[in-house]
Order: sequence, then structure tokens, then C-alpha cells
Amino acid sequence: MHRLLGQISSPRSAAAVAGLLVVGFFLALPVLSLLVFGLRWDIAAADALSQMAQTVLPEYALTSLLLCAGVALGVGSMGVVSACAVTLFEFRGRQTLQWALLLPMAMPAYVLAYAYTDFFQFSGPAQTAIRSLLGVEGRVLPEVRSLPGAVLVLSLALYPYVYLLVRAALLERAPHLMEAARMLGASLSRRIVRVALPLARPAIAAGVALALMETLADYGVASYFGVQSFTAGIYKAWLALDNRAAAVQLALMLLVLVALLLRLEQRAQRKLRFASGKAAPLRGAESKPMLLHGKHAALAFMLCAMPVLLGFVLPLLAMLAPLWRAGPEGLPEFSRFWPWAWNSLRLSLLAAAITVAFALALAYAYRRVGGWLVRGVVRGVGLGYAVPGAVIVVGLLLPLGWLQAHWPGMPLTAWVTTTALGLLWAYSVRFSAVALQSVQSGYARIGTSMDESARLMGAGGWQLWRQVHWPQLRGPALAAGLLVFVDAMKELPATLVLRPFNSDTLAVMAYQLAKDERLTEAALPSLAIVLVGLGPVWLLSRALRQSDGA
Repeated sequence: MHRLLGQISSPRSAAAVAGLLVVGFFLALPVLSLLVFGLRWDIAAADALSQMAQTVLPEYALTSLLLCAGVALGVGSMGVVSACAVTLFEFRGRQTLQWALLLPMAMPAYVLAYAYTDFFQFSGPAQTAIRSLLGVEGRVLPEVRSLPGAVLVLSLALYPYVYLLVRAALLERAPHLMEAARMLGASLSRRIVRVALPLARPAIAAGVALALMETLADYGVASYFGVQSFTAGIYKAWLALDNRAAAVQLALMLLVLVALLLRLEQRAQRKLRFASGKAAPLRGAESKPMLLHGKHAALAFMLCAMPVLLGFVLPLLAMLAPLWRAGPEGLPEFSRFWPWAWNSLRLSLLAAAITVAFALALAYAYRRVGGWLVRGVVRGVGLGYAVPGAVIVVGLLLPLGWLQAHWPGMPLTAWVTTTALGLLWAYSVRFSAVALQSVQSGYARIGTSMDESARLMGAGGWQLWRQVHWPQLRGPALAAGLLVFVDAMKELPATLVLRPFNSDTLAVMAYQLAKDERLTEAALPSLAIVLVGLGPVWLLSRALRQSDGA
């Protein structure tokens, strides 16, 4: 405590820490309010929990468990196989597949769900072609809007988490250790099973945990496919049944599950950093990827191309086909596309500017002031990305409802609910962690000796940040803004509830049109979201190419 007081003895430092505490409080308010209201045990909470335990809670728990198990198996298999193939082997098309495997990241899971529904429904092109080819009638393919369909869609959308982490882990040391194992006489299969896969185990665990957090946070796929997950149950309890006590209990359970997964991911990341020490580089030919020929090369290409085909190419074609068939006259909602796009653009740009400003302020205070208090605020904000949108919505509306009940004339609730301010608040809670991580990575490249030299020359405070820090933070800040912009464009759960009246976004309209079975019209906003999502994918692919060339 004395150390902290010494660090903030100046009025400017004290004001900066006070401002950060206020920012941190507002960003942590949804989780704090959920803990306060959820852990408060009263008759209403007991009745809600008892009723759910006898009715819907077992189904929510079993469905979420099966969904997570299926997605873990799907993302683990696709991510590990593709990462091992492009890292350990050389075959025709490998250079293209290295970045193409990232393309499903541009396709939100709910957009995949709409595309596959249109493609595999009874009157869709897949079943129509099979019936025509085989001369049969009736349904020839299983219903995609089901739990297995949700597992497939989420696995295709989320496997790049595992692919990226496993690929980075294998590139670090696998070629050198596999070369050592080869010199000791180990066969190729033994080298992969006993050397490469154990080396990538922390990366696999971290990637699967990230994918499962996204799975538990998903609302679009679960709602559209009729899967009774925790997130779908929260919205049903709050909006359809008007049972806030049940919604709070479900949100608290979901938050506990996400916290466990976050803990698993953090432990895996620590093991990954511990295992990724610098290895002595080997320059021999055998330390390079093993060259494949013939059927082995074809098999490796097929295993890597299949996730790209199913997770990006086929859904993209499925969305383009009805637009091509309908033509401009078949899209009566096309004139309303521009208001949706403008609302999405406006809200996403504002969210990007606000979160990047928060991230720059927090990272600067973390560097200059330090102390356990500032570190605690930064770490608390950094956990926001793991909080599902449904939990943020409930956590924001709970204290506002309490204030409205006790102070009916208080204008705060009218400012936050169904307004752009409330939606930007939810975006800030959800995405500040994304911006903070990028800005902190930029600060990691600025040595503290530069700060000392600038202070010796009389530069401090604002001048130090403007003349020394900012020139080197432009790139990370721009990347952070782009990532937040794309995430805000794709965000569905919070936007669906908190958006202003008559102010729909591309994500909301794609969901609503698809829910009304107007899949042709839903294709246009869905395609716009996918095109925007290609920006971060391009940045990631560029970073991968640079790291390979390093």
C-alpha cells in the first residue's frame, strides 16, 4: 500500500489512477452486479432454481455438455491435423493452405448456420440434386438444424483457434526435436505421436478452451437451430418468460463454466510459454518439413483443404447462389441494406475508438504507475472478452432495473436501455480486452530505457506519450481498432437486446431474416459481415508469412 501511495503521490498520477478505477468499475459492472444479485439467496431465487431443476436445467446442462464435447472433438481434430500437416510436411498447395485455413475466422458461426440451412434444407440444392440423381423422393439427408448440426457449424467456425496455437507451438521446436528423434531411429509415426503431439499439448488445450468459451457464449446458432443451451435459456427466461430470477441463475451458472474454461486456458498458456524456450537452430535438410509425394501428398492436401471448403468456400457459394438466382428484383429489402450497414458501421467505429482509447490509457498507466491496484484493473478488464454477451446483457440490465424500481424518475435507465450508449457500454465490456492485448504487445517492444532517456531530456507525461510512445503504438492501435471493429460488426446477443429502436444492424437483420425463413434476403447482410471479417484474416495471414520468412 505504501509503495502504491508513493507511486501516485503526484496529483496527476492520483487523478490518472482515479480515472482508471472509474473506467474499470464501469467495465466490470456487469459481472459484479451478476455476482451480487445472483449470490443473494431469497425466496424468488430458491423458487426459480427449484423450478429449473425440475424442468429445463437438466436439458440445458446435458445439451451444453454434449455441444461442448462435440465441438472440442471437432476443433481438436481439424486444428491439430491441419497444423501438423502444414508444419511438418511439404506438399503442393501447402503455402496457400497455410493462410487459407484462417478463412473460416471471417465467417461468423451464425452465418454458417444460415448458409448450411439453405443448402441442406428439403428444397435446397443438395437434397434436390441427390433426389434427381438417385430418382428418390422425400428427405435424403438428416436435418441440419439439430445438435449435431450445431456441433458441425461451430467446429468449422472455431477450429482456427486450435490451428493457430498448435502451428505456432510446432514451428518453435518440433523440426529440431523430430530431427533428433529421427537420428535416434524413430519412425515417422512415432516421431509425430511421441514428439510433435506432446509438444503441442498445451497449445491444443488452450485452443480448445478458447473454442469452448465461444461455444458457450454463442446465441445465434443455438437459437436458430433450436438447441437448448444455457445462452438460449437465458434469453428465453428474460425476454419470453419475463423471469429475471431464472435468467440470473442461468447467467451465473454460465459465468462459472466460462471461468473454469478461462482458468484452463490460462494454465495451458503458461505451460506453452514455459515449453517454448529457444532451441538451437538446426540448418540441416532433415530439419525442414518432410517432402510428400503421390497419394500421401494428396491425402495431406485433402485433410487441409476440407475445413476450408466446408468452413468458407461452400457457405460463401451457398449465400451467393440465391442472390444470383433472385437478381436485384428478387431482393425487396435491398433498399434497406444501407441503413443496416450504416448503423453497423457507426456503432462499430465508435466501439473501436472507445475501446482503443481505454486500452491506450490502461496500458500507459500500467507502464508508468504500476502497483497492484492498476494491475488488478488491467487484469480485470482483460477478462472481459471471456464473458458471454448474454451475461453482459443480464449484468447491465439488473442494476438498471433495481435503480428504476427504487428511483423511478432517474433518467439513467432511459439513457442506457435501447440506446446507443448502452450498446457501446456492452461493446466496451466485451471487446476492451481485445484492444488492450494488442496495445500491450506494442508497449512490450518499447524499452523502458527510452522512457528514461526521454525524462532526462525533459519530456514527461503527455509529451512522453505523444513523442515517444505513440509513434510506435500506431500500428498496434490500428490493429486493435480493426479487430474491435470486426468483432462489433459480428456481435449478435447484446446487439439484439440493447440496440435502439428502429436501428437494426447487419448482424441483427441477418438473424431476423433467417429466423423468418427469408434466407435469400439474409444472404446480403451475411455476406457484408463476412467481407468485413476478411480484414483481420488478412492481417493474420500476413503475420504468418512474415514469421515463416524470419
